[in-house]
Amino acid sequence: MKFLLSATALALLCTTAAKADTWTMTSTWPSSLELIEIDKHWVELVNKLVDDDKLTIEFYDGGSLVPAGEVFGAVESGTIQAGGDWAGYWAGRDSAFSPLSTTASLFNAVDYVNWIQEWGGAELYNEVYGKFGMVYLPYGVTNNESGFRTVSKPVATLDDLKGLRLRLSGLEQGKLLKKLGGNQVSMAGGEIYQSLERGVIDGAEFSTPNVDFSGGFHEVTKYWSTPGWHQSSSVFGVMINKASWDALDEDTQEKLKIAAHANLLWSLANTEKRATEAYAKFKEAGTEITRLDDAALEQVQKMANETIEEVACQNPLSAKVYASQLRYLADYASWRDASAPFNLGRTPNGPELAKIEACAQ
Repeated sequence: MKFLLSATALALLCTTAAKADTWTMTSTWPSSLELIEIDKHWVELVNKLVDDDKLTIEFYDGGSLVPAGEVFGAVESGTIQAGGDWAGYWAGRDSAFSPLSTTASLFNAVDYVNWIQEWGGAELYNEVYGKFGMVYLPYGVTNNESGFRTVSKPVATLDDLKGLRLRLSGLEQGKLLKKLGGNQVSMAGGEIYQSLERGVIDGAEFSTPNVDFSGGFHEVTKYWSTPGWHQSSSVFGVMINKASWDALDEDTQEKLKIAAHANLLWSLANTEKRATEAYAKFKEAGTEITRLDDAALEQVQKMANETIEEVACQNPLSAKVYASQLRYLADYASWRDASAPFNLGRTPNGPELAKIEACAQ
């Protein structure tokens, strides 16, 4: 696929191409959304850790070089060397990208960090992205997303979802919403505000409270339904063109990995602090906040399990990722549960591991 770049962007890329020690990187996030700070922080760490004569990364805000939906292709083709992303956007290319980005009522942020770092997750990111000629470094994680923000009526029960047109990302998430009677509408984050304002959609989810506040959603919605069961955590990272990665020496590659590890921890603490601050800001803005009861969340868990099994069993690679995640949950459960109430999150009653393992064959 060819990518149309502005004259300015093309000139920038030509200048970059002349310097073998310089990478061009962009993001799926525009400057108006706070998620871009995760990308920028990793770039800052890399440029501090790596000697200038080895590598310098020049970062451009999302949309300034290529549209958000074309960042994947731009990295794959080598038009740019790196791109910050959320893997779920590429589920149309391979459904295995979906559990690499988020899960419905399954993993929390600590689960993703544990799985990535010590239970084999990192290798699976590179197996999936490797199909498209890329190396992947997960470098950002946020805990569960805000939930649905609606314009004209609150979502206090699952029945309230029926008939609503809701902006929602995620393959499994869309199927789950349909089972609950709602209608998934897909759109980029930068389009949500105007769509809510114009009544194109009845409500939306996007990210954590701080990111949602940076998008101005408190100005165009009145109600907020918690918790964000549809995305119990989210992972972000950098796609790197394989040829560009292979051109680096091992020391530089290792420093990029070190920066990713450090960024992963920073992103969790930073977004939880910012989310806490933004929660108060939404309340101050007059947003009415409701919470689904435990019975509703239990029903969502059962339906999420069914949906995960359905999607995973349509693609052996997706099943392989989910099976790895479920083995981690089973392995960690004994110690996590024994350490309650001081444990790190819950052990969810998730999908049936044996069924998904069979689909991974």
